[in-house]
Amino acid sequence: MASTVVHGTLHATVLQGKHLLHGLSAVLTKAAEGIKEVLHVDHCHHKFYATIDFGAARVARSRVVTHNPVNPVWNETFHVLCAYTSSEYVVVSVKNQLPVSAEVIGRTRIPISEILSGEVIEGWYDLYNEDFSEKLKKAQIQIRLQFSDVTEDQHWGAGIRDRDFAGVENVYFKQRNGCMVTLYQNSHLSREFCPRIELQGGGLYSPPRLWEEVYEYINGAQVFIYIAGWSVYTEFTLVRDRERMIAGAEGVTLGELLKKKADQGVRVLVLIWEDRTAVKLLGNEGLMRTHCDETFEYFKDSNVQCVLSPRHPDHHSLSIVESAEVEVQFTHHQKTVSLDAPIEPGSTALHVVSFVGGIDLTNGRYDTEKHTLFGGLDTVFKHDFLQHNFKGADLRHGGPREPWHDTHSKIEGPAALDVITNFTQRWTRQADPSLLIDLGQMTHFIIPEGPKAWNVQIFRSIDDGSVRGFSENLSGVLGLETIKDEVVDQSIHWAYVHAIRRAKHFIYIQNQYFFGSCESWDKDQDCGCLHLVPIEIALKIVSKIRAKERFAVYVVTPMWPEGIPEGDTVQAILHWNRNTIEIMYAMIGQALREEGSSDSPTDYLNFFCLGNRETHIPGEYVAPETPEEGTDYWNAQMNRRFLIYVHSKLMIVDDEYVIMGSANLNQRSMDGARDTEIAQGSYQPHHINSKDGHHRARGQIFGYRMSLWYEHFAKHNGGLRHEYLHPESRSCVRMVRGFAERTWEFFVGEEINDLPGHLLPFPVRITRDGNVVELEGHPVFPDTKAPIAGRKSDVIPPIITT
Repeated sequence: MASTVVHGTLHATVLQGKHLLHGLSAVLTKAAEGIKEVLHVDHCHHKFYATIDFGAARVARSRVVTHNPVNPVWNETFHVLCAYTSSEYVVVSVKNQLPVSAEVIGRTRIPISEILSGEVIEGWYDLYNEDFSEKLKKAQIQIRLQFSDVTEDQHWGAGIRDRDFAGVENVYFKQRNGCMVTLYQNSHLSREFCPRIELQGGGLYSPPRLWEEVYEYINGAQVFIYIAGWSVYTEFTLVRDRERMIAGAEGVTLGELLKKKADQGVRVLVLIWEDRTAVKLLGNEGLMRTHCDETFEYFKDSNVQCVLSPRHPDHHSLSIVESAEVEVQFTHHQKTVSLDAPIEPGSTALHVVSFVGGIDLTNGRYDTEKHTLFGGLDTVFKHDFLQHNFKGADLRHGGPREPWHDTHSKIEGPAALDVITNFTQRWTRQADPSLLIDLGQMTHFIIPEGPKAWNVQIFRSIDDGSVRGFSENLSGVLGLETIKDEVVDQSIHWAYVHAIRRAKHFIYIQNQYFFGSCESWDKDQDCGCLHLVPIEIALKIVSKIRAKERFAVYVVTPMWPEGIPEGDTVQAILHWNRNTIEIMYAMIGQALREEGSSDSPTDYLNFFCLGNRETHIPGEYVAPETPEEGTDYWNAQMNRRFLIYVHSKLMIVDDEYVIMGSANLNQRSMDGARDTEIAQGSYQPHHINSKDGHHRARGQIFGYRMSLWYEHFAKHNGGLRHEYLHPESRSCVRMVRGFAERTWEFFVGEEINDLPGHLLPFPVRITRDGNVVELEGHPVFPDTKAPIAGRKSDVIPPIITT
């Protein structure tokens, strides 16, 4: 591992080039014919652009200049977040864009030691050939570079610091004050879920119920309902709990509800991702089972306006990958609902409300904190049985079903309008803009300030190919970069990195995936999974170890990604995950050794998953058929255990700041030019940690984190213990991990018992030196033949699985 770490922000300006024809090859590739043809350079149509690289990491790419090929002028500035450990140079390249590839004109490189000085580096640099073995005659590029170390940032390790914190600066959406935020865990919670969590200022945290509220808000809308989704399915019901049944809601499907509102004169617009595999040959369901064609046909002759929206309908991904040999289908992954509602019950004054998070309005997402495997299969889940991890799984063959743990949020106030702006920009790009309504007076309302108020900022991963209008007037917007002449919004990535850099005490993450920072991996550095979240976390922990301060990170992911666990896709994703946690633990282990600490790496960083195991339930559904003996399905049924699928996209920092949305911690979600995503970052100004550390945040975010812990393990582990108030403490970390390890023994034991909670350690062992090794006796996941370590696919390109 390299000892030099580049951690901070690089401000880079690519100014211009000169005499580039001296470096231009006269060979162009004819993609259509698959041959090379030599042409005289004067007849070439040149498309020059510049790139900046840290080792294997492409961190910036300029727009293409087609005029003045001898002396192109870019004058383009990039603000690059840096967290790199294996680079000796910053490499600046000039390239000529060809139909299916790129031709290197020349390169120059600047030593990292010069970059780290913090001085302004500016001038004309000679260009060399691709391997730097030969200087090109006269060809040069003019650049300006200046690096700012992360410790120079006033927010480094400072948390929110004060009530006037401005949010993430220079991104598309500004932070909005005077908002309200509601945080949800799962689509529903049972009546008996009652954690007693005391909040600052008195009172107890009251966990809300998402789909009940979504139903009531849709049912009460008077003017408009805007829905954007990865999957929106018309045949499932939002309200199913007979103990909490809403009058008139029983048995009502989402499709029926939306049609009813549209028939009442409410403008209902539904924008869903078009899965191009959803063809009649596959039963219109598609490989991703989004039901997009079914939904479109259902609304076709109704007053609901439904539009299928392909991702990048006219071209390949705009990712920093310059060419791909395969057609890659990226997705519209945003999940939002925006509508009007009375400012208060009975009021005729209306305002806007937006729901943002990870829960799709589709089948298989309904669940409670119990995450039952076999209960309710003939009632609650009779028409909503989900199990995508076994071949041939269906209700006729019985459980276990695939339990679903997820998170979501509701925003009221000015930030709710930013969610609508995102929808409007997407709808205008894809559909008839005249169908959008004028919000009028609903844009003018006041949320009272005080202890209940929130500050909220909206972030996105998206580009010009999916929106219209967002790239106008972008001077000084740092979270947007130009890639292949299209503007790319990467502000979700910026939000995560900035929140990690501000972190003071602890970070709690729940996410469907966790891998990235491949430039720092020991292998596969060229896979393109470049986002910085994992390495930023590792560097934060290392900085705390060196400062002899406590810090803890808890990461909850699925036991394996959804799908056949032995399959190439799942195994490839597990491989990327393994690469990621290996480099993180290696860095932490090295820091502990250098400091002479007796701590274990798991005193600072832990990975968990969720699972369930159930004894037979009286009156349980009896399946008419049995899975084939010896299969994973049969094994899981016989052992009555299965993972709980973590689909959340959540990060809580220091109990004072939360990021929640649709974005996974992988390159597809963070890239900006792959899957489209949306997220919100928020906090309560009256509930932040004091500067001296004596008073800790105890607002709604604290209550939410404690409620999640209550669901996962605290309910069955002595309740909400004092140690949980300080998650960074060594005693808390060891207590939580100890509980997870004891629960694992119940999970894998021969005797079938109800688990005393759901939290399990991710099944690997971490040595004191920071090595990730096989958990003794468990090279594969329970009930499967799937290696826990994963394997790199020889068939599926990394751009798909990263």
